[in-house]
Amino acid sequence: MGPDRRPTSHEQASGQPWDASYRDGPAPWDIGGPQPAVVRLAARGGFTGPVLDAGCGTGENALHLASLGLPVFGFDVAPTAVAIARENAAERGLDAEFTVADALALERLGRRFGTVLDCALFHTFDAGERQDYVAGLAAVTERGGTVYVLCFSDEGPDTGPHPVSRAELAQAFADWQLVSVEAERLRTAFHGPDGAPAWLATVRRS
Repeated sequence: MGPDRRPTSHEQASGQPWDASYRDGPAPWDIGGPQPAVVRLAARGGFTGPVLDAGCGTGENALHLASLGLPVFGFDVAPTAVAIARENAAERGLDAEFTVADALALERLGRRFGTVLDCALFHTFDAGERQDYVAGLAAVTERGGTVYVLCFSDEGPDTGPHPVSRAELAQAFADWQLVSVEAERLRTAFHGPDGAPAWLATVRRS
């Protein structure tokens, strides 16, 4: 990742780079294991390799998929998170690849994937960033490949800090096939054991 990366809207609003979330202890979205929604999706056979974990954080979702025998490549903009993910993979003896990369410049990866997992990344972007991000997803997703987006929902009394509506998901993926948008839960350190209201969108590159 080059030094020319622009801070995202979230980084500008918070005044901190994403890496700061990992340097002083677990990030609020780091629950020490894979998201239950991802585990259920994998159990249904929802992933076809190779898999890209976009905004992988400390790698828990990617490592769960790797433990099932799937080839997984994870990236994050935070070097500290990627270092932790690599350590976790080594400690568990799992074969997964992790790198530092910019979600708004995905074409630089130079690779294509059968399945892309976006767990709690999409909802951090503003409208303009989402446009760039989805364009990048098209560059790295095989034709007929699937993208899963697990993001905070705008429905419910205990929504996350960046809620997304069904309409915003449909707008962002207007040039894709939006297969389904299901109500889900996204676990964080700040919500109860049931997590926060979320959407699980299944999108296919036609």
